[in-house]
Amino acid sequence: MSTTKMNIPFGDLKKHYAAIKHEIDSAVHRVLDSGWYILGNELAQFEKEFAAWIGVEHAVGVASGTEALQLALLGAGVKSGDEVITVANTAVPTLSAISAVHAIPVFVEIDATSYCMDVTKISAAVTERTKAIIPVHLYGNACNMPAILQIAKKYKLKVIEDCAQAHGTQYNGQTVGTFGDYGCFSFYPSKNLGAFGDAGLVVTNNADKAKELGMLRNYGQSERYYHDRIGINSRLDEMQAAILSAQLPHLNDWTRRRQEIAAIFDANISNPKIMTPIVCNDVKHVYHLYVIQTKQRDELRQHLADAGVGAQIHYPVPCHLQKAYAFLGNSKGSLPITEKYADEVLSLPNYPELTDDQILYMCDVLNKF
Repeated sequence: MSTTKMNIPFGDLKKHYAAIKHEIDSAVHRVLDSGWYILGNELAQFEKEFAAWIGVEHAVGVASGTEALQLALLGAGVKSGDEVITVANTAVPTLSAISAVHAIPVFVEIDATSYCMDVTKISAAVTERTKAIIPVHLYGNACNMPAILQIAKKYKLKVIEDCAQAHGTQYNGQTVGTFGDYGCFSFYPSKNLGAFGDAGLVVTNNADKAKELGMLRNYGQSERYYHDRIGINSRLDEMQAAILSAQLPHLNDWTRRRQEIAAIFDANISNPKIMTPIVCNDVKHVYHLYVIQTKQRDELRQHLADAGVGAQIHYPVPCHLQKAYAFLGNSKGSLPITEKYADEVLSLPNYPELTDDQILYMCDVLNKF
C-alpha cells in the first residue's frame, strides 16, 4: 500500500461510465436512432429484465424513486389524512412521497444494530387512521420483513418497501422488494444500479396492481385520451431505460465488489473509536453505503478530508427534526437512537471502481485517527 496522500472522492461516476462506455454509448445511440423516447420498447424490455432479476411478476418504470413510493401509496389506496408508519433516519424523499398523497408520516424508532425499523415499536404506533407501513432498507441492509408482514396482517395494513438503497439485498434468501404489496426502487445515479439522470421503478406480483400503476404513472389513462383515474406524469423514459438495461448484467459483479470492499474495511479497521457495520446472518447486505459510527464524527470527517478522503453523512438531521416537518410536532429526544446515530454515523467511499490500495489507504487513515 502506498503511503503517499491519495485523493479518493466519495463517488466517481466518470470512472463508472468509462468502464462501460461502449455499452452505454451503444444504448444511447439505439434510442436516438429509434426516434421513440417515451413508453416504448426500451422501457418494456427493462421492466421485463428487472422483474426477472429481482424475482417478481411485474415491474413498472417511473420517473424517480420518490414517485415510485408516491404511486405505490396511491395504488395502496392511501388518502388524505391517512397515517403511514416509517422511520426518521431516511432521506427526506421517503417523506416527500407520503406528503404528496396528503398522508401523515408517523415515525417509529430504529433498531440499534441494523439502523432499520425496530419491529417491536410498530404496533404501538398503529391507530385507526393507519393505512400502510414503509420499511426502509437502509444503506443496503434489510428490515425484518417477516415480522413486519405479520404486524401488517394483524392490522390490515399495506406494506410498501423502500428499496432505494437495496438493489439485490436479501432477507432469509428472499430479495427485498418482493415481500410487501409493492417494492420501490430508485435509480438515482449514485445507486448500486444508477441511471444517468432520475429514474425509479415499482415491483409487484399482482397483475391488477401493476396495470393500475401503469395507468397512474401516465395521467390515469386506460388508453390514449381516456382517463379512468386521477394520475400523474411519472414515466421512466426510453433513454434511461436503455442505459439501465445496459448496466443490469453487471450489477451482480458490482455488488460482489462492494461486499469485497466492505470485507476489507471490516478486517483492517482496528481503531477502537470506530464501530464498523454489524450484519445479521439472515441478511445479504449489498453495501450501497459503508457506514461507520464514532462519537467524534465531525473530527473524523475532517481528518479524512485532510488525508484526501471524501466522506459523507447519511443523514445529519433526521426527518422528524426537519423544519419542513415541524408541523408534526415531534420534539428532540422523541427518537433517541435515531438522533444519536444522526450525530455519529459517517459513510466511507464504497463503489466498485475503488482499488484495494485505496481501501487500505483509507483503513490506515482511520486507524491513525
